Amino acid sequence: MLHHLALPRFILPLLLLLPAIASTAAPSQSDERGIRAGWEWPLAPRPAVVRTFDPPERPWLSGHRGVDLRATPGQEVRAPASGIVSFVGRVVDRDVVTIDHGNGLRSSFEPVESGLPRGAAVTAGQAVGRVAPTPQHCPEGCLHWGVRETGDGAGPRGTDYVDPLRLVADTRPSVLLPWRDP
Repeated sequence: MLHHLALPRFILPLLLLLPAIASTAAPSQSDERGIRAGWEWPLAPRPAVVRTFDPPERPWLSGHRGVDLRATPGQEVRAPASGIVSFVGRVVDRDVVTIDHGNGLRSSFEPVESGLPRGAAVTAGQAVGRVAPTPQHCPEGCLHWGVRETGDGAGPRGTDYVDPLRLVADTRPSVLLPWRDP
């Protein structure tokens, strides 16, 4: 019963355009498969997943807060999305590079040797370093990629890990549809 609404004539066309405007204004939104626009695999060619995301039930428990991707020492590591390098350095016994993507997500990679300085702007696909050898984590060679939600200031920042594969691949379960004869 739209005829009962007393809206100016120009409002209805604007309301019809709103979804199209919103989809172009938010480049970091996910598509119907959950893949984020502008995100790429950090290794080329697309690597095999050696170990999947297995977060703990509680933040203080042990778990695997990222994915391990098959890689060889010396292989180039690329930024999965544009951002600012927020950390480059050693954590315990591994070299780490962290990129703040500015859209509520922060990627960390280890072991990665990098000459980039903190504060460097990077674009999606740009080299950020090279895989360093670490027989302790993956004897056959791998890159650990973790992604944290940096929060909006309402709660603890950087404590919620997300599955990086959801940003670059369709990880929804396969569904078999009923067979239909033509």
